[in-house]
Amino acid sequence: MPSPPPVNPQRLSPAESRVRTLHFFHGLGVDVPLPASAERADAYVALVRAIVSSATVSSSRVSCTLTISPGVANQYNTLDGGAVAAVAETVGLACARAAAGDKEMFLGELSTAYLAAARVNSEVDVEAQILRKGRSVVVTTIEFRLKDTKKLCYTSRATFYIMPVASL
Repeated sequence: MPSPPPVNPQRLSPAESRVRTLHFFHGLGVDVPLPASAERADAYVALVRAIVSSATVSSSRVSCTLTISPGVANQYNTLDGGAVAAVAETVGLACARAAAGDKEMFLGELSTAYLAAARVNSEVDVEAQILRKGRSVVVTTIEFRLKDTKKLCYTSRATFYIMPVASL
């Protein structure tokens, strides 16, 4: 499908807007089926596990190294935003569990600021720490810094809610 000519987006009719939106999704590969590896139940965990290494854990801090491989890069050869969010959630949850014990938790909120790009084949230091720990909530902050320059690339804040114990 050829690319439509540029126009002022505020002058598009609803029909033209739908066509352009469909063109955008087709360009992303929405019609291409997912590979079998993405259909596995542990595909999400395998994605994070494949790029994270050398973790250190204390009672209020978790740090690890992230290696940017082509499998988690976007079309600009930088770390994909979804991979940033997946790592932030995983490392934040590890930090929350280190502080609160092995209680059952769920992610209530995750916000991420994308400040700079991390390129393919670069290494990023990821560090999570506790901002607040209560009886029913744990809030963590996660920073992503380029290993060689210490430049801050991404920063996230994750709120985890502790599941109440059922009384029978």
